[in-house]
Amino acid sequence: MDLDADSRSLAAGLHPTPFDVLGVHAADDGAGLVVRTWVPGARRVEIVRDGLRFECELVHPAGVFEAAFPDDDEPFPYRASADGRPELVDPYSLPRVHDDETLGRLRKPPGRIHEFLGAQPITHRGVDGTVFAVWAPGARAVSVVGGFNDWSANRHPMQARGDSGVWELFLPDVRAGALYKYRVVGRLDGTEQLKADPCGRSMQVRPHSASVVPAPASHRWGDQTWMDGRASGQSLERPISIYEVHLSSWRRRPGADPRHGKPGWLSYRELADHLVPYAVELGFTHLELLPITEHPHDRSWGYQTVGYFAPTARHGSADDLRYFVDRAHRAGLGVILDWVPAHFPMDPHGLGRFDGTHLYEHADPRKGVHPDWGTYIFNLGRPEVVSFLASSALHWIESFHFDGLRLDAVASMIYLDYSRREGEWVPNEDGGRVNLDATRFLGLLTEAIHDAHPGVLMMAEESTTFPGVTHRVAEDGLGFDLKWNLGWMHDTLEVATAEPNLRSGLYDNLTFGITYAFSERFLLPFSHDEVVHLKRSMLGKMPGPALDKFASLRLIYGYMWMYPGKKLLFMGSELGVWNEWDADGELDWALLDEPMHAGLRAWIKDLNRVYVEAPALHATDADPDGFEWIDCHDRERTTLAFLRWAPGWKAHLVCVVNFSNTAWEGYRLPVPARGRYQVRLCSNDKRYGGAGSLVRREYDTVAGPLHGREQYIELTLPPLSALCLGPVSSRSPGTDS
Repeated sequence: MDLDADSRSLAAGLHPTPFDVLGVHAADDGAGLVVRTWVPGARRVEIVRDGLRFECELVHPAGVFEAAFPDDDEPFPYRASADGRPELVDPYSLPRVHDDETLGRLRKPPGRIHEFLGAQPITHRGVDGTVFAVWAPGARAVSVVGGFNDWSANRHPMQARGDSGVWELFLPDVRAGALYKYRVVGRLDGTEQLKADPCGRSMQVRPHSASVVPAPASHRWGDQTWMDGRASGQSLERPISIYEVHLSSWRRRPGADPRHGKPGWLSYRELADHLVPYAVELGFTHLELLPITEHPHDRSWGYQTVGYFAPTARHGSADDLRYFVDRAHRAGLGVILDWVPAHFPMDPHGLGRFDGTHLYEHADPRKGVHPDWGTYIFNLGRPEVVSFLASSALHWIESFHFDGLRLDAVASMIYLDYSRREGEWVPNEDGGRVNLDATRFLGLLTEAIHDAHPGVLMMAEESTTFPGVTHRVAEDGLGFDLKWNLGWMHDTLEVATAEPNLRSGLYDNLTFGITYAFSERFLLPFSHDEVVHLKRSMLGKMPGPALDKFASLRLIYGYMWMYPGKKLLFMGSELGVWNEWDADGELDWALLDEPMHAGLRAWIKDLNRVYVEAPALHATDADPDGFEWIDCHDRERTTLAFLRWAPGWKAHLVCVVNFSNTAWEGYRLPVPARGRYQVRLCSNDKRYGGAGSLVRREYDTVAGPLHGREQYIELTLPPLSALCLGPVSSRSPGTDS
């Protein structure tokens, strides 16, 4: 050992293996043991052992002190006291916390690295403190810096753990709430960076960027009934109707003014008191939260994530989030997290060039930089990166009881040429455009989660026709449970936003979707993406005067709830807000005092009620036997009629929509059974804001052949309307229109 070189390296904060120098070691002359401790700036240091004090010698002016114990041959515990200050356990006197087998899991996805990386308060060899561990294989040196050491770059160097790429240090007496970062010095270029903890469980709210030592979870869960029934309750034969929410802008406290430092964010606990009962009252089965992983930029809505293991502190602590999910479960609501493995931001405290190398991202910008968002793209060819992301996903499900994950921008992961021109992308090893590392990762992720947590839902926002998104991995699929049906959404909105007299020319938009509706298991979304960036609100998109706008919006919501596929609606769309979503504001709650807006909300509530009550509307969403056209050729009148069948054709509902602004008298609707049919839903009902003058409560069938049936119903079909009818034996009251 070269003590002078080691001491200078410690002083510079560049020593990669401080345990080789500090702590208890054999004396150089073979006479017993010596204790070396690192206290830069101290004048006098004492080693305290079994209540006895031993004066140390300053053996290097950088701050290395040494005490000799010539009669000892076995290491022993001790404390150190500098310049009369209280005694402290020397972190370099204790053995490492994690064994090599544990660290090896990093290279074996899914790895479950959240169980050993990051900052974890523990008791180690009888000493309370926090163990820090971070993956930085390209670093020359890594130190823990924080308020506990005055953010000193060299006070607490970490130990490189062999070839694992992990750096580790246990710091006695560092408690929950302590702020910290990692000072990382690159081996290749000597760059020095202060980085937040990639696996940190807690972070400061912007504009600050330190990680926070987390408090141990103390929330006592009360959702065992929900968890026990989750696998069956979230079966795809069950109703799934999702209310998508951006927590920061759903509702704010009075007097909020984000532009002047008063964001007015509700806490997770306040949201449990207000949002949960609101969604329950509307009849939704699930909440979906836009990303609440910690993020530095409010206007990214959480989609530019830095803290892949940290819930945003904008709304409170991790236990506060657990309370929110628990309250939702007790109220019968599932909670889905929007989770973003497609890209990450370039903020200097984040994952980019973490150890001076392109560690998490591809080095080649043709693969590593996203042209649309100016963000980095994960290198999914590295097993450690796969372990990082898979462990993040498992962490949210296990630590917070989330019931599903929605993966954003999956198409950007799958395709190497996504949003790139010729020459701006690199083909795969087969010369193709599919990112094979990404498809392997997605398959591994969905399988790992389904194996560990049956019933947890995995949802993909995938905007192309990539095959097998919801097929089993064993069948060359990606293993998702549901795929967002963006084709149906775009086609439907193209019709709905056109003037009614032009909609007949777009009739194929309404019929084409059923040709692929059962190729995947689909979710039908009217999401946040459709009400921003000058796209207008859902109500604002609709053409014509206000009454027609409301009628068209009720129509497409009715069409959505009757059409095969699970449902998702973004917050505010149930109110009929006039303005685009403003992430810096809140919903216009005063609209509920206006009859037309209250009527729209009542329509959503009844749609959810009938959807949940009627197996024909939810149990066969992915089964072509559950859907049957009655009439898909009425282009001139722009109407559609179809049947939804319960499993085994044991029950049915008749659905009809009129996209024109004309009332069609004498509209004949062939039905499967003779007798009396009851109107279960009618968007033209007065209580929803409709005219309510054309549709009766019940209809008797008329004998006579029509479209292959032996009986039909004859009614007046209101303009811009959606109706659902069932045999009178079907449960549920009808309509008073």
